[in-house]
Amino acid sequence: MNFSLIVCTYMRPKPILDLLKSVEQQTLYPNEILIVDGSTNTDTQLVLQNSNFKNLKYHKVEEAHRGLTKQRNYGINLVDTTSEIICFLDDDVVLEDTYFEELISTYKLKPDALAVGGYINNEVKWEKTLEESNPNKFYFDGWMRTEPSRFKLRRKFGLLPDAVPGFMPTFSHGRSVSFLPPSGKIYEVEQIMGGVSSYKKEIFETLKFSTYFEGYGLYEDADFSLRLAKLGKLYINTKAQLAHYHEGSGRPNKFKYGKMVIRNGWYVWRVKYSNPSFKARIKWHATAFLLTLIRCTNVLNTNKKSEAFSETLGRIVGWWSLIFKKPKVES
Repeated sequence: MNFSLIVCTYMRPKPILDLLKSVEQQTLYPNEILIVDGSTNTDTQLVLQNSNFKNLKYHKVEEAHRGLTKQRNYGINLVDTTSEIICFLDDDVVLEDTYFEELISTYKLKPDALAVGGYINNEVKWEKTLEESNPNKFYFDGWMRTEPSRFKLRRKFGLLPDAVPGFMPTFSHGRSVSFLPPSGKIYEVEQIMGGVSSYKKEIFETLKFSTYFEGYGLYEDADFSLRLAKLGKLYINTKAQLAHYHEGSGRPNKFKYGKMVIRNGWYVWRVKYSNPSFKARIKWHATAFLLTLIRCTNVLNTNKKSEAFSETLGRIVGWWSLIFKKPKVES
């Protein structure tokens, strides 16, 4: 299957070079690599001009097309007509050598797949287990990982998700695909992470990434996945592995991030549940309040006190803004 890789980048010349070096080592190489650069300087362009990566095409976009979802849509319009699959990668990931081989093979193993996500292997420590007895652990499919403190607290208040990882609970605030273990299996989901994703090219004849998610685009991948899941099957292949290094440059300030956590979180919840029950509404707000309170305590118990305070303030402002101006959800 011919496939294209699109990397949308912003002010990250070194991370994108590290990514492309890992692409160079792939057992299955992309038929084309499209770099869509929204940087306000020429550093990334110069780095790529001094390299020699096969099938690479560089595109610098102006301000009108800058921002994650806009750059993705821009790149889709440039994809070669012979491509059957479009892959997206964040610019701060590094691939295992068989990433594309495993990812693309999923479309043959699962012919009904509209999208397939890869698996980040450097963020969570998993262990195999036959027991499920420790309340400080999360268990899934014969594996266990440490249960994050926020979920331990949510358990005490009856706010644990009512859906398995990769699916959105009735009141949102679910478990991401990072709660799927490195079992080597392929799991069906309804949400995949945009920075480690792939899609059948044909779906973009009717769907585009929403420009509601401006700039950094927090949760834009959840929005697109949930809309796509209404049309067909999505999967995660845990054999298609890569590492994510969370490069700090190019991210929004913490106040804006905090607002996005609340407002964008509300938005994607309503993409899946346009008219949630009264109980679900109460639980959404209760969970949002609890998570904001947890973030507030980081002002006291972390070294990054100013960041924690700014994000907490952003969450509070974002929460109150829902009373006066709720986002208009696209169908």
